[in-house]
Amino acid sequence: MSEPSISIRPSRNLGLDLVRATEAAALTAARWMGLGRPRQADQAAAKAMCDILNHIVVEGEICLPEEEGLQHHIRVRGGGSQGGVTPVDLVLDPIDGRELLAYGYPGAISVMAGAPANTLWDPGPARYMEKLVVDAQIADALVPECLDAPAAWTLALVARAKGKQVGNLTVFMLDRPRHAHLIQEIRATGAHIMLRTDGDIAGAVIAAMPENSVDLMMGIGGIIEGLIAACAVKAIGGKMLCRLAPQGESEMIALRDQGFDLQRVMTCDDLVSSQNVFFAATGITDGLLLEGVRYQGRYATSNSLILRGETGTRRIIHAQHRLTEL
Repeated sequence: MSEPSISIRPSRNLGLDLVRATEAAALTAARWMGLGRPRQADQAAAKAMCDILNHIVVEGEICLPEEEGLQHHIRVRGGGSQGGVTPVDLVLDPIDGRELLAYGYPGAISVMAGAPANTLWDPGPARYMEKLVVDAQIADALVPECLDAPAAWTLALVARAKGKQVGNLTVFMLDRPRHAHLIQEIRATGAHIMLRTDGDIAGAVIAAMPENSVDLMMGIGGIIEGLIAACAVKAIGGKMLCRLAPQGESEMIALRDQGFDLQRVMTCDDLVSSQNVFFAATGITDGLLLEGVRYQGRYATSNSLILRGETGTRRIIHAQHRLTEL
């Protein structure tokens, strides 16, 4: 009997480059753990991430959360010569869970996603979006109506697809005042809620992974985090429904002035049109998705996840770094 063959693809795995940047950001951010200074930590992590990107052979647009001291769009060109320059779209969050890190809570990660140039959706002035994420087992059952239906209807649909009782489902959600009514609806069904003050990228990835501790992610979160999550969910093979959810009149007016359809329900394919997507994340503090950075004498250790959409490959990397070289 012949052994199964493994397809060897010569194309570049950008995720192996991106994880160098998330590692640098995580190792830098971890030094700020528990100091109560989220903005300073974010700025330091962003600088560490972009310093690494400047040495990667890529050229393209980088999109990151708009915070004090950070640019929303910056152009980076790598300096190496091997293989030429790869044009890409990158979307990143140096610290997903800034408040978690600042006050020593679990779940902070450094994260980045990439795709071929001009394949990531441009959110324009949008800052927030409604999101619903599930794994591959439920993907075919999920329909656009889920974003408008009562929570009980959506949870019943998910429960049937997973062969579970609604009372055995777990929903990941950000703990925000805007979710108060949704939380009441979910609790009324008997389903469990995993509330977090930050970190909906990690929540989306966990919800999209098969045989995980979370059945779905629901609620409104940041648009940049949504783009990153879409890349991860697409690479894993889960499904994501999303829709713009402006949280103020000025955001709503800006979106309408630029012709955005506020009723349109989108999927991962709308947010990133290429299958050749990459996702990299490194843990900063211990969480459900990844272990955090640990300092051990002259070394620090990190735990990272790399996803590649083209091959469906999922890599977990445990790395050791000499502190003298950080």
